Amino acid sequence: MTEIGLPLKIESLRKSYGSFEAVKGVSFAVRPGEIFGLLGPNGAGKTSIISVVVTLEKPTSGRVLVFGQDVTQNPRHTKSLIGYVPQEIINHGFFNVEEILDFYSGYFGRRKNRERNDWILQRLQLWEHRKKKVKQLSGGMKRRLLIAKALVHEPKLLLLDEPTAGVDIELRLSLWEFVQELKASGVTILLTTHYLEEAEKLCDRVAIIHQGQLRCVGETCGLIRELTMRQVQVQLKRPLANLSHPLLVSQTGQELVFRLPAAMAVGELFFDLQLDMSAVQDLKISEGRLEEAFQTVVGEGP
Repeated sequence: MTEIGLPLKIESLRKSYGSFEAVKGVSFAVRPGEIFGLLGPNGAGKTSIISVVVTLEKPTSGRVLVFGQDVTQNPRHTKSLIGYVPQEIINHGFFNVEEILDFYSGYFGRRKNRERNDWILQRLQLWEHRKKKVKQLSGGMKRRLLIAKALVHEPKLLLLDEPTAGVDIELRLSLWEFVQELKASGVTILLTTHYLEEAEKLCDRVAIIHQGQLRCVGETCGLIRELTMRQVQVQLKRPLANLSHPLLVSQTGQELVFRLPAAMAVGELFFDLQLDMSAVQDLKISEGRLEEAFQTVVGEGP
């Protein structure tokens, strides 16, 4: 795919703050119409990367291209294509929700944007609160307003930096649904999150960075298969004596627990054990999770 067809392409990006190098030669591309997860522990460099993409910071070296345009050469064009939802909730003083969306529409030259803004307010369940001042909104409503502001100009690329941080489970699930709806409409999404369940559910591909370096990037399901093990619990009808296998984790009475590579079939395990299914009372298989893959890569929790 040509550079102009890629919503986002990052090439050998480095970002330093004085003597501290926050981003160390990171390269990856985000494909059209996908949800791409940028994952890493606190201080890994995620926010620095996003700050360069949205032109809040300049790269120390390397290039960031948005639909083929270098963000440092044409920042105004970049901003017209990008919607950005930051981590921080910004207080807008005494303006109400409807006024704020009107103001943001004006920033992008959309003076008659009421139909779009009304749709956003309704879809994000802000319609009933449109006449409220920001200071009157709950934390969850303020989070929705951040997303609403980022969508007024119909961006082709949406950057979500910890969009569900600090919100309750009901709001988190509704935002997941909305993000998937945006994807279905053709919006490309870059997501950072510490909720790895969220990334596993939403993201087509993920990149994991640690200490400013890109450690891995790939299809979410593929990375899980590559970097995790399946747990297989076998409940037997009667105990087996002297059972041994290199993948056996524990044996307690009639229960056996194995850790299998994702590529290994359970039938292959049973063949190795010379175990007939008629001897099995129950079988439980737990697939690997993205959290386990993440810990394998960075050596710590999120």
